[in-house]
Amino acid sequence: QVHLVESGGGSVQTGGSLRLSCVASGVMERQHCVAWFRQAPGKEREGVASVYKGDSSTYYADSVKSRFTISQNNALNTIYLQMNSLKPDDTGMYYCAHKFVWDARYCGSLSTDYFRGWGPGTQVTVSS
Repeated sequence: QVHLVESGGGSVQTGGSLRLSCVASGVMERQHCVAWFRQAPGKEREGVASVYKGDSSTYYADSVKSRFTISQNNALNTIYLQMNSLKPDDTGMYYCAHKFVWDARYCGSLSTDYFRGWGPGTQVTVSS
């Protein structure tokens, strides 16, 4: 099973930027969806963005559209999350995970169901 490790978190002020990295321990097949999730204290884990490895289709939660960009570097086995115009509401622990899907459309579901290979997370703190 492929495991993922996140890095790149930190503390920034409102309006700042961070780039998170998610490195996979092995090669994921084309029919895999990799997603970023976040969890704030006392709240449920929520999906932020996902990418379908087969055709690089991307999907975003409404709360981060136009501010966050998910991308992949297959040569480095790494998925990135570029986060711009950060807000205090973006504060939380960020995780990446993957799941097998037959069709890119199912990568658009940002529920935690069926995702696996969860890493330890990386903390993002945005101050006002």
